[in-house]
Amino acid sequence: MKVVEQRIMRGPNYWSVKHPKIIVLKVDLGNVAEVKTNEIPGFADRLEAWFPGMYKHRSTEDIDGGFFKKVREGTDLSKVIQHVALELQTMAGMDSGYGRSCPAEEPGTYTVIFSYQEEQAGEYAANAAIRVTRALVANEHYDVQKEVAELHEIRESAHFGPSTQSIVDEAVSRGIPYLTIPDTSIIQLGYGVNQKRIQGTLTCSTGMFAVEIAGDKDLTKRMLHDSGVPVPHGVIIYDEKELDDAIEKVGYPLVTKPLDSHQGKGASININQYKDALTGFKEAQKYSKAVIVERFIAGYDYRLLVINGKFVAAAKRTPAAVTGNGISTIRELIEEVNKDPRRGVGHEKELTMIHIDKDTEMILENKGLTLDSVIPAGEELFLKTTANLSTGGTAMDVTDLCDEYNILMAERIAGIIGLNVCGIDVMTTDIAIPLNEAGGAVIEVNAAPGFRMHISPTEGLARNVAEPVIDMLFPATCKPSIPIVAITGTNGKTTTSRLIAHMVKYMGYRVGFTTTDGIYIQEKRLVKGDTTGPVSTEFVLRDPTVNFAVLECARGGMLRSGLGFRTCDVGIVTNVAADHLGLGGINTVEDMAKVKSVIPRTVHKDGYAVLNADDDHTYKMADGLDCKVAFFSLDEENPRILEHIAKGGLAAVYENGYISIYKNTYKIRIDRAADIPLTFGGRALFNIQNVLAAVLAGYVSKFDIDDIKMALRTFIPSASKTPGRMNLFQFPNFEVLVDYAHNAAGLRAVGEFLKRTDATTKIGVIAGIGDRRDEDTRELGRLAAEFFDEIIIRHDRDLRGRTGEELNTLIKEGIEEVDPNKKVFEISNEMRAIAFSLEHAKRGSFVSIFTDDVSEAIKMVENFKTIQDRRVLVD
Repeated sequence: MKVVEQRIMRGPNYWSVKHPKIIVLKVDLGNVAEVKTNEIPGFADRLEAWFPGMYKHRSTEDIDGGFFKKVREGTDLSKVIQHVALELQTMAGMDSGYGRSCPAEEPGTYTVIFSYQEEQAGEYAANAAIRVTRALVANEHYDVQKEVAELHEIRESAHFGPSTQSIVDEAVSRGIPYLTIPDTSIIQLGYGVNQKRIQGTLTCSTGMFAVEIAGDKDLTKRMLHDSGVPVPHGVIIYDEKELDDAIEKVGYPLVTKPLDSHQGKGASININQYKDALTGFKEAQKYSKAVIVERFIAGYDYRLLVINGKFVAAAKRTPAAVTGNGISTIRELIEEVNKDPRRGVGHEKELTMIHIDKDTEMILENKGLTLDSVIPAGEELFLKTTANLSTGGTAMDVTDLCDEYNILMAERIAGIIGLNVCGIDVMTTDIAIPLNEAGGAVIEVNAAPGFRMHISPTEGLARNVAEPVIDMLFPATCKPSIPIVAITGTNGKTTTSRLIAHMVKYMGYRVGFTTTDGIYIQEKRLVKGDTTGPVSTEFVLRDPTVNFAVLECARGGMLRSGLGFRTCDVGIVTNVAADHLGLGGINTVEDMAKVKSVIPRTVHKDGYAVLNADDDHTYKMADGLDCKVAFFSLDEENPRILEHIAKGGLAAVYENGYISIYKNTYKIRIDRAADIPLTFGGRALFNIQNVLAAVLAGYVSKFDIDDIKMALRTFIPSASKTPGRMNLFQFPNFEVLVDYAHNAAGLRAVGEFLKRTDATTKIGVIAGIGDRRDEDTRELGRLAAEFFDEIIIRHDRDLRGRTGEELNTLIKEGIEEVDPNKKVFEISNEMRAIAFSLEHAKRGSFVSIFTDDVSEAIKMVENFKTIQDRRVLVD
């Protein structure tokens, strides 16, 4: 039993659009592939004993205990792996409830899918589930809690804290997308030019000057004192020699704390003797050379929260404590408190486990107690000197009890310091009494206050304090996202992407787009290479200058890790044909259509899926979509188009030589196809299809018809504008076409263009691709024999696991099926093959070069053309 392949999906993908964060495993079950769970003695009993929480797994039975029922009846071990992976994460505080499994292509292998919250945890759970299932089968002892503990650690290091999570959840509830900045704790809310960023509860609009002030406790206290805010008297010291003078000035009881620290680190309170003051000083100096010694204010610890200048919540905080029963030791009392299901590791739940640390030991020592001491019934013992929730403290919501004076004071403090998210720590006997009357004081001001005490208080009403944060970052008039047009298909997606990007730029937008040759920001290529995956998508969506995104999305990215966005405004599918079959579990055209259908399924309900009505697989993608649908077709009499527009639908068609839009039954003519450069005088039907798709994208994006027309006319195909896409070169005596077409559908499309092109001899430079099926390679040969008079077979630089001889043989088999007498040359090196085709081209010839290395092929053709042009001038 082992993992053969593992993929991590981070966005909408082939297996699930609704659940974008999933792990996809291919598991080889080995010698237990055919064994059912009910055939293994004691298996069900062990599973239920190890994972009692799995009782909640309803499975297909849709009842509590449904999965246990299936296990006892007999089910595949792949399903056990799936459910164990989910339950391990849930036990570690990461509730994960989606999963499924099914047989894979190879006998004995299964595809296991399960959701995750944290990527690292999902990866770990996958392998842990295999280990656990092996032990269950073999009836071996296994420490499940050790795996859960490891997942806990992963969660604490990788998971959003409760404050960050609450803000992200509020954003998502409003349809605001988010991205994580790799290797940081920074979260981007929104896309492109409309993005905002947060780090914890710090926001991109938080003034760093204000953060600096809040970080300097002495400066904060002086500023508040000067503004009439009650603060405790205190001094700053730097060494032990100054401690005596400080104590004399401040007097007992007192507090020692670092000048610049947070979360109560290094703070000691209610000190009443020199020995403890010295200990407190040394503890504070672990965090800051400068130590504040100030008067201890008796009372309760309160936190007031102000966001965007408005008071929003208040909480009373109590340090971690136990209450004696006259029987149990302090250690036993702590263990009992930690059994509270609301307590967890770190921030996984509303309360944190109480841990015995130096602070606890010091408190006990000062009281003459040990962990084995028994305290009287009803006596409360505080175990920490600070009331932080992260050390096991509790919180009670007191928002509605806060006196108006104290509310005004809190709002003034936020303004005095300059913080738009401000946590104010107050010590007073009662927050319902004005602070100046109760003898209380403001202890500290926090620039990045935690939200957990407000969103999940131990007692009282939970407050959605993330809501005013999002209101502040994204006011009603502020758009959080940018328009996104996503394009996929077997052929034509790059040309369509570039045409739409050109149209968007013509409309005045600052466009970012991805293609198979690079990432472009405002027409400047910033990254070279095939950039059609999610990483490239996020590159564009993170760019702060981009206000419109056009994203080419290829099958590879969707299969490897999913899309880099959750929803788009326009999703285009150009076509679906047999290409890349037999790879990544995609074995049929129907499988490939399911991959491509991810794009229209991510269009939001007010957006448009733009689909090719001439392609059966693409047309079927309209079924079940929640968004609007627009079709395009080369045939205005296509019954699918007529039915669609009769129902009030939107379509684009090629009719009487024109590119036109049907809106309801009305026809809007955009332009004559022959006048659009990309169509090469109307000869390139496949580019007319691309134009139709782009026109619909522009129209549903509310672009003016005249602007769409001018954008189409000003998009001039060339080696620089559309590299490898129908790049035509006019030599003195013949024409040359350079194209990236690398599959049967692409070659067939160029062949239709060649049928409309006059030439004395048609020459094709072609190659087989190593990771295609034999039949696909033979089909290239058959098509080449149909379209070309002479064929030159070359080799790709990367043969992808095959030999050149194998590929050549398959191509020649296809050629011979059509024309055994076809003139064929074999030149393995691509550049030599191209040179040969150009050197031997006769007057009136048309040379079609299908290249793997577009830039080098174009460079060679341009060099040859320069030489030929010079010869003509000399002659």
